[in-house]
Amino acid sequence: MLKEKKVQIVSNLVDDLSRSNIIIATNYQGLLAKQMADLRDALAKAGIGYHVVKNTLVYRAADQAGKPHLRDIVEGPVALAFGYDDAVNTVKTLNQHVKSSALSLQIRGGLLGDRILLPEQLTILASLPPREVLISRLLGQLQAPVVTLHNLLSFPLRGLLTVLQNRAQTIGK
Repeated sequence: MLKEKKVQIVSNLVDDLSRSNIIIATNYQGLLAKQMADLRDALAKAGIGYHVVKNTLVYRAADQAGKPHLRDIVEGPVALAFGYDDAVNTVKTLNQHVKSSALSLQIRGGLLGDRILLPEQLTILASLPPREVLISRLLGQLQAPVVTLHNLLSFPLRGLLTVLQNRAQTIGK
């Protein structure tokens, strides 16, 4: 490869590494060109980048982007998936496509911030509910004590109201 081409590739990788929330390393060996194209299309529709890269170029880009931990999961022939928005959605989309297509794609690990994730941890991450569901559950948990307090404080007043209404009905008869 020409030096200018390598510099351009490293520059693009640095940009991808800097913008991504999660990076997933996969072993793509054994995939046909059509399968690889289908995988790239499916991931691109979800806003996920997927690139086959040379390890030496990834190492340079990782050092420049301030993500040296990426070296720990990049070994041998590797393709990287870059998730730019929701990390859970990235892992979930990749897992769903691999399972539905019965691809022989192996996930080697991931980098979430500065934390290395093992393949098992990525599987657990993929099983989490969507972000909106987690937020609504959290809000429900935060709201529960307030609702309980409201019910406890208003119960005597409701009882008094019921007694007064019954008394008003008996007087009106």
